[in-house]
Amino acid sequence: MDRRRFLTLTAGTAFALPLAAHATPLAYTPGLVTTHLDKGDTVFLDFKASWCSTCAAQERVIKALKGENPDYEAQITFIDVDWDEHSRSELAKSLKIPRRSTLVVLKGQAELGRIVAQTSRASIKGLMDTALTAAMT
Repeated sequence: MDRRRFLTLTAGTAFALPLAAHATPLAYTPGLVTTHLDKGDTVFLDFKASWCSTCAAQERVIKALKGENPDYEAQITFIDVDWDEHSRSELAKSLKIPRRSTLVVLKGQAELGRIVAQTSRASIKGLMDTALTAAMT
């Protein structure tokens, strides 16, 4: 392979790796959670609404924690569930989600933890650490 072709083919690689470390969460669609759980993934669900101030506070903490520890994004599948659109979905019913600003961690058939309307860094970090531990076992 000549040098020019090599540089052309690999030019985007240097930019793709840093972006992967700050990937945005997946947007929930029916079947998405099951697909990831069936693959053995650890799933972190964030039931949120764009207008919810508690949800925004949780999101700021989650982003900060992800920035401090890249293993969170590397090991955990983060899925945002739009409360306005999916509050009455089978997913929300089956998990008995009481309200927006609910964070839930799942692996296999088990719920590993949940936080409802809490914004403390310690609580959210604890839940994310639970997810990370499960993902690495």
